[in-house]
Amino acid sequence: MPTVSVKWQKELFPAVEIDTSQPPFVFKCQLYDLTGVPPERQKIMVKGGLLKDDADWSTIGVKEGQKLMMMGTADEIVKAPEKGPVFMEDLPEEEQAVAVGHSAGLFNLGNTCYMNSTLQCLHSVPELKSALSSYTYSGRSAELDQSSHLLTVATRDLFNELDRNVKPVAPMHFWMVLRKKYPQFGQQHNGAFMQQDAEECWTQLMYTLSQSLKSPETRESADAVKTLFGVELISRIHCAESGEESSEAESVYSLKCHISQDVNHLHEGLKHGLKSELEKVSPSLGRSAVYLKESRISSLPRYLTVQFVRFFWKRESNQKAKILRKVDYPLELDVYDLCSDELREKLQAPRKALRDEENAKLGLKVGDKNNASQENDVKMHEAEGSSKENVEPSTIATEAASSGKQPHLTGIYDLVAVLTHKGRSADSGHYVAWVKQENGKWIEFDDDHPIPQREDDITKLSGGGDWHMAYICMYKARVVYI
Repeated sequence: MPTVSVKWQKELFPAVEIDTSQPPFVFKCQLYDLTGVPPERQKIMVKGGLLKDDADWSTIGVKEGQKLMMMGTADEIVKAPEKGPVFMEDLPEEEQAVAVGHSAGLFNLGNTCYMNSTLQCLHSVPELKSALSSYTYSGRSAELDQSSHLLTVATRDLFNELDRNVKPVAPMHFWMVLRKKYPQFGQQHNGAFMQQDAEECWTQLMYTLSQSLKSPETRESADAVKTLFGVELISRIHCAESGEESSEAESVYSLKCHISQDVNHLHEGLKHGLKSELEKVSPSLGRSAVYLKESRISSLPRYLTVQFVRFFWKRESNQKAKILRKVDYPLELDVYDLCSDELREKLQAPRKALRDEENAKLGLKVGDKNNASQENDVKMHEAEGSSKENVEPSTIATEAASSGKQPHLTGIYDLVAVLTHKGRSADSGHYVAWVKQENGKWIEFDDDHPIPQREDDITKLSGGGDWHMAYICMYKARVVYI
């Protein structure tokens, strides 16, 4: 990578690296970080005229140590009068970020919306940011490879940068490390980086972080990532033909919502996703036979990730095709009936405590006999919507901790992020993240454009046409302290 100097107004930036495998727009994003001049306002003089966003570096012939001239005006800062109100623009950027109430956007570096939307969703998890902030090289497991370590550090640093900034951030270093760890994200076609699948990016990054953020002492992954996102499943595998039956346990980081003509709602798709058929050799029959695998949730996470299985391989066109069918999803999801009998038993006391809390808020008598008879109620209508009326979770947690109470999951989750896809194929189209902020407001992160949205608009991303439709939903557990 050649290193050049860039002259802008009275300033000289003596050592700016150019990654010639990336389009010039990425270089302009680097200069934006240095100068505050947005890429669209930059005029950079090169051989043959002005540097275009999609130019080919090989035809420009930039040499090591070359001096480039840039023109353009930076984003203006409005100065407040010496006496009078303090404007947000005059605050340090860290304070501006807090005042705005949401993190910065991310520049698209060339079909990287799949990566940007994934990062914005995961960045909204404060417990993940906390685990990353305490991650150091010295504290990593000896079994962790260097590329995984570097990707974890890049994730930590990018999340910190998003929290500090108001103006958009260029995730160049993260993208370079991601491509080094997972080369498929560096695929190119006709000299341009190809669109990739956001679910693959989400899954690969989640796997890396699960390896990095586990305790080096115990060498177990049952630490931060598994606690936050891991779903434990217990499965019954049965062959009707031979009568053979076995069970197996597994850990996953998302539940699948399978889409068919019978599926109109997320809950139906999740039920379908927990059943599957597989063919394997039957010891008693001495040949292949069909087995039915039925799974139940045996342990729940703090954040439940659901993937809508919208893409499939179409042989006729030899590419990924998309199921456009509308599948509704709720703001509050109850997974009680998807759980194992043992887990249901554990959930009953917390669910009753949550119901009593809600009844108390409504002025109803706590401990009413009717409540006791409804302990196995799956839908929990009384609890739905309570998130809108709740006191700040941190306040509840602090008060509960001081009284010695412990948090317990209830099996009820509140929607906090939606990753959508617009288009007909996973290899094209556009990904966007819709993220609920700590203040309860929703923000649409369309790359470097954060746009406020109403909660009512979030559930309209359910498909059925060419508009953005939910591909991944992330739900946060509703807990009670008892």
